[in-house]
Amino acid sequence: MSENLLSVGLDVGTTTTQLVLSRLTVKNLAGSFSVPEMEITDREVFYRSDVCFTPLLEESLVDGQAIRRLVEKEYEKAGISRQQVDTGAIIITGETSRKENAAAVLEALAGFAGDFVAATAGPDLESVLAAKGAGAVDYSLKTGRTVLHMDIGGGTSNLAFICGGQIVRTGCFNVGGRLLKMDASGRVRYVSPVLQDLTDISVGEIPSESKIRDLTEKLAAALEMAAGLRSATSLMEHLQTHEVSAPWEIPQESLVVSFSGGVADCIETPRQAGAFGDIGGQLGQAIGRSLLCQGEYILGQETIGATVIGAGCHSACLSGSTVFCKDVKLPLKNVPVAVFTEKEQEDPMLETLIARRIGEKDAQRVILAMPGYPDGDYARVGALAEKILRGTAGKGAYVCLEADMAKALGQRLCLMMDRSAPCLCIDAVRLTGESYMDIGNPVGPAFPVVIKTLVLEQRRIK
Repeated sequence: MSENLLSVGLDVGTTTTQLVLSRLTVKNLAGSFSVPEMEITDREVFYRSDVCFTPLLEESLVDGQAIRRLVEKEYEKAGISRQQVDTGAIIITGETSRKENAAAVLEALAGFAGDFVAATAGPDLESVLAAKGAGAVDYSLKTGRTVLHMDIGGGTSNLAFICGGQIVRTGCFNVGGRLLKMDASGRVRYVSPVLQDLTDISVGEIPSESKIRDLTEKLAAALEMAAGLRSATSLMEHLQTHEVSAPWEIPQESLVVSFSGGVADCIETPRQAGAFGDIGGQLGQAIGRSLLCQGEYILGQETIGATVIGAGCHSACLSGSTVFCKDVKLPLKNVPVAVFTEKEQEDPMLETLIARRIGEKDAQRVILAMPGYPDGDYARVGALAEKILRGTAGKGAYVCLEADMAKALGQRLCLMMDRSAPCLCIDAVRLTGESYMDIGNPVGPAFPVVIKTLVLEQRRIK
């Protein structure tokens, strides 16, 4: 027995905007007499919009109404309504995520596009979606190769380091084709602030070919440094969008570099200078000449559409099947997650930590994420429930666990809480770091989940 979910993906990027619609097939993989094991077993893209330039009212203002009209038109062409949408993601990526009205655009689009659509942005999420949408994760899984995937767009390059089909590191750099924009005559009309100290090209001039080549080679060099092919200098730090927990240490043995994004289309296919009103073509050629392409490299199954395919097909996952839900109005959208480590979970003062993390927020608007007990007995489950009850003042609780114990914990919490208090416990979901989460209506016994990290993160610009 299987069910289908209709998923929408919309990528509002620095240069282009695109929408895709997908069908996700959910099946129970467990035997007839076993606890259900729900998994997304197939992802089929059945509709793609044309790729269009992201509409801007001015350099710093996204035209939200134009994007809304685009979505309305594409829904009509695809023959669907917003009520049919089950899951998916609307993401504002690259430089566009820094626009002053990004949050308002996301909110408006999320409300229009369906009841359970994730409105998200952030370089870590972009890196994951692009790597999955381009096929780099599947390539690593099937071949066993170590892959460094680079999605090079208009404003940023999102990196994902993949081992054995698992993304183990992500990163983001201010390297993209729209950092410098020109008009039809080749005269510069926009220079991104991230290029400060990297070039003396200014608005109003027609830069020489050598100036453009020097700039694009610097941008390519930063990606070489990220890949460990060149010694890191201040250039890499200058273009890195946010701090990472540790330096990139990428083994070069059997490494395959994978590319997607609009600039990737220009690596092997030369474009006329300024063909897109930017330096994307020249940057693609600079990458093609760089050390990144001297070893083994591949172009993604999807290039310019990788992120939107990832958003439409790979943003959702499923919880475990032994879950508990009482008096919770679903779907839940953009709920902040408070993550507790294993050490914190065992802290005698856990209830105080919970109350502190919730703060002035309503306990019903915070998801408590904990490791749980893989082999815990009912006494340990009961003790944890009592601490959660005290930490939330008995007003209801949303809990997300790694270990398969959500039903037992939810039942125990429900016995101790007020009858009117809502309670939701899901498991088989792992979270690290502060995140936001959407939880949809159940599919069989499991819940569709979208984890959103670094929502509307303010990137560091030097």
